[in-house]
Formats: sequence, structure tokens, C-alpha cells
Amino acid sequence: MATSSLSILLITLLATAAASTVQSCPPADRAALLAFKSALQETRFGIFKSWTGVDCCHNWYGVSCDPETHRVADITLRGESEDPIFEKSHRTGYMTGTISPAICKLKRLSSVIIADWKGITGEIPRCITSLPFLRILDLIGNKLSGDLPADIGRLHRLSVLNVADNLISGQIPRSLTNLSSLMHLDMRNNRISGPLPLDFGRLGMLSRALLSHNYISGTIPRSISKIYRLADLDLSVNSLSGPIPDSLGKMAVLSTLNLDSNKLSGKIPVSILNSGVSDLNLSKNAFEGFVPDVFSERSYFTVLDLSYNNFRGPIPKTLSTASYIGHLDLSHNHLCGRIPVGSPFDHLEAASFAYNDCLCGKPLVRTC
Repeated sequence: MATSSLSILLITLLATAAASTVQSCPPADRAALLAFKSALQETRFGIFKSWTGVDCCHNWYGVSCDPETHRVADITLRGESEDPIFEKSHRTGYMTGTISPAICKLKRLSSVIIADWKGITGEIPRCITSLPFLRILDLIGNKLSGDLPADIGRLHRLSVLNVADNLISGQIPRSLTNLSSLMHLDMRNNRISGPLPLDFGRLGMLSRALLSHNYISGTIPRSISKIYRLADLDLSVNSLSGPIPDSLGKMAVLSTLNLDSNKLSGKIPVSILNSGVSDLNLSKNAFEGFVPDVFSERSYFTVLDLSYNNFRGPIPKTLSTASYIGHLDLSHNHLCGRIPVGSPFDHLEAASFAYNDCLCGKPLVRTC
């Protein structure tokens, strides 16, 4: 009986150990995480102190595993977080070092979020494009440099690509338009140059395209208007030239169009003013001609900024029929004539009409 009981106990212990081993992360994933960690330095909060023990699937800060395969699926490290360790200290995170190519050994990664650490340098590892299950790549708010990987289009499941607020340079890779699942693209505040891909419209699932504060040149591709789901398009503070494609005004859900601070020219397409765009900023360009007098009771603008251009002629009278205009700026043009009365003009300040050739009437001091 004693021998039998001992055998049962031994079998139970072995089974428990085996189950524990199966439920912990593979040694290869653990080794890859430790190699990734070794290239980074974070001393403010000590978030990597939890990266100890054999099981990286449990209690390793920012690491999550697939519940079935126990492979590492998500790395979520944010330098600006609502996590208690950040809130208690009332400080944001700061991390230096580089993103090690060892991260590419985690073949089941679904999301990589290494955001807002302000001091991480180096390039995005080229091998990142070999992760077949990657859906989210969020590297906002660091000091990453170099080009985007040329073959980034291999990430066919990628839905979020965020590299904003870095030092990324070079051109937008031609393969980027192969990202058929991409919904959110954010490249703001970098050093990206060259043109937008002519086939940008292939990004059929895209809802936000934010590329402001770069050195992007060339014209606005007409193919953008084929992106049915696109709601926000921000190309401001670049070096774009040429006209606004008329087809942008025919997009189904486009509500924000920021093209300010470029070198765009020509006339405003009537379709843009009659569209569903409610936040329209065309300031600081070289647009010319009359502002089309095509507004109606269906016109609704939270922002309508046409300042710092070469518009001439009168202010459109139909602007007073718009259902709502929150912010209107027509300053720094060559407009002339009487400022219409009534809404929205009765709640605007003189700065909205300043530095034109011969506007008169309230709220300006100059009478007609």
C-alpha cells in the first residue's frame, strides 16, 4: 500500500509539473524577451524588475500570452499610462536604448506597443516585417530614426501603424499600399520626404490618415478619394503642391480635411464646400479666385479656415445661411466689400477678417 501511494503521489507531482510547464511561455520566447530587455534602460519606475522567473506569461509587466498556445502575443509598454505606478509618481516614463531585433523571434506577436518613452533611439528593426500575425505596431513618441522598412507591406494583418513623434526619414515605402487591413495610419511629426504613393487609394480599410509635419512633396493623389471609410485626412505642414482633387469632395464619410501650410494652389473645388467635411483647414497655401458662393442650410463647419491665401472678391453671402460655423478665418487674403450681417458673423472677432484689401463693416473698424 505504501509503495502504491508513493507511486500515485509521484505521478501526481509529475503531472502537475508537466501542466505547469505547458502553461508557461516557451523558453525561446522568454530568451527573446530578455534579449529585447537587455537593449533598453528604464530606471524611473523599474518596470523590468518584474521580468523574472521562468514564466513570462504571468506577472511580467506589459507582456501578454495567447491563452491556448502560451506564446507571447502582446508587448504593451507605454511611457504615458494610467497605470498606478505612473499615477502615484505624477511622472511620465523615460526609457533609452534601442529596439532589439530579438523581438522578431516572437513569431506569434499580435501587437507591439512601445510608446511615449522619449529616449529610445535607433531604427525600427527590419525583421519586424517577418511577424505574420502582427496587427498593431505603435511606436509613437520616441526618437527612432532611419527609414520605414521597405517591405512593410508584408504585414497583411496590420490594422494600426503609428510612428508619430519620432525622427523617421526617407520616403513612404511603395509597399505600404499593400496593407489591405490598415485602418489607422499615423506618421505625424517626422522627417518623411518624397511623394505620397499614387496608389494610396489601395488602402481601402483606412479611416484615419495623419501625415502632418513632414516634408512630403508632390501632389495629392486622386486615388485617395477611393478610400470609402476615410474620415480624417491630415496632410498639413508639408510641401504638397498643385490643386485639390475635386473627387475629395465626393467622399462618403470624410469629415476632417487639414491641408494647411503647404504649397497648394488653384481654386477651391465646389464639391469640398458642399461635402460632409465639417473641419476644413486650407490656410497658408496659394489658393486663388473667388470663394464659391455655394453654402446652404446644410452647411455645417466646426472649422472653416481659408486664411493666408490669395482669395479675392466678396465674402460669399450664402455663408449666413449655414446651419453652423464655429470658427471662421478669412484673414490675410485680398477680399473686398461689406461683411455680411447675422450669424455667424455677429459672433466673430475682427481678427477673422483682418489683412484683406478692402473689407468693411462690423466687426472691423472700417465702415462701408
